[in-house]
Amino acid sequence: MNMKLAIVYGVLTWVLIYLLTEVFYPLFINFIPNFNIAIPLIIIIVTGFFGILYIRNIEENEVVEGILIGMVFIIIDIMLDYIVFILPQHTNIIVENYFIHLISMIIITLLITTFLGYLAQMKIDLK
Repeated sequence: MNMKLAIVYGVLTWVLIYLLTEVFYPLFINFIPNFNIAIPLIIIIVTGFFGILYIRNIEENEVVEGILIGMVFIIIDIMLDYIVFILPQHTNIIVENYFIHLISMIIITLLITTFLGYLAQMKIDLK
C-alpha cells in the first residue's frame, strides 16, 4: 500500500466533500426540501473518483487494497471532522447529525473502494 498517496487522496477527498457540500447543499434543500441526498451523493462521486485514481495503479490484491484505502479514507475523515468541526464546535451540515453521517460515510466508502478493487481485478474483454 502506498500510504503517502492514500493519505493525500484521503485529505483531498475530505476537502472536496466539504467544499461541494457547502456549495450544493443549499441548492438541494431549496429544490428537494424533504430529502437529504446531497451529502451521500457527493461522498459517492468524490470517493469513487479518488478510489479509481488509487486503484488503477495497483497490480495485485486489488480487493484488499480497496478495503485498505477505504479504511484510510474513513480514518482521515473522522480525524479531520474531529479537528475542524467537533473540537472548535463549528456547526456544519455534516456534523449536525454526526452519527448518521459517520455510519453512512463508513458504509458508502467501504462499499465503493472494495467494489472498485473487485472490478480492477477482473479481466474484461469488450468487443
